[in-house]
Formats: sequence, C-alpha cells, structure tokens
Amino acid sequence: MAVTVLIVDDHAGFRELARRMLESGGFEVVAEAGDAAEAYLSVRRLHPALVLLDVQLPGEDGLALTRRLTRQPRPPAVVLTSSRDARDYGKRLGECGARGFIPKAELTWQAVEALLDTEGRPA
Repeated sequence: MAVTVLIVDDHAGFRELARRMLESGGFEVVAEAGDAAEAYLSVRRLHPALVLLDVQLPGEDGLALTRRLTRQPRPPAVVLTSSRDARDYGKRLGECGARGFIPKAELTWQAVEALLDTEGRPA
C-alpha cells in the first residue's frame, strides 16, 4: 500500500515537481497546499501518513505548523524541506517534532523513503 502524502509549499512549480518525483517512487500524493492554514485543514480531512512541508511559508511557518500537526491524536510524519540549509534553522528543526529535514536541492523519493521504517510506513 502506497504511503499517502500531502505536499505543502507556497510555490506551485515546486509542488508539481515534488508530486512527480514522489509518485515516481510509489508514493500517493493525496493533496497539495500553498500555506499552513490550507495544510492544516487538509491533514484533518485526509489524514495523510506523511507531510512534505516547506519551512518558509507565508503566515505561519513550517516549524510552527509541524508542532501543531504532531500534537494531533493521529499525527502524520512530517518531513521538512527548504532551499536554505538546515544550519540556518539551528536547533529549532530538532525541537519541532519533524521526522527529518531534506534540503530541496537534495530532495528525492529515496531520501524521503529513507525516513520510513522497513515496512514502508512513517517510522
């Protein structure tokens, strides 16, 4: 069974590239969102197993949204991504509850899959 994914980024072009890349690796992209508010509603409605989430969003940023998502009764795994380096965010990345961070330049379905357990579920 394919891992369901919500892609969250304020750039439609990046969402499309991420969708094609993830689907080529067998992931099922169930929705896309352009901001934190839309993403939060999509998670509540669709219950994706995994959220690929840009750190830099208009309004609420990805770090704050990750904290809200991981406090839900059935939290999705969250993988953060950014065009900036992880060092730019410091310890906030480790404190927000995300499963991991992948720079956009290094984003592949294999890198996302590496954050899943051996049965293909978010670890």
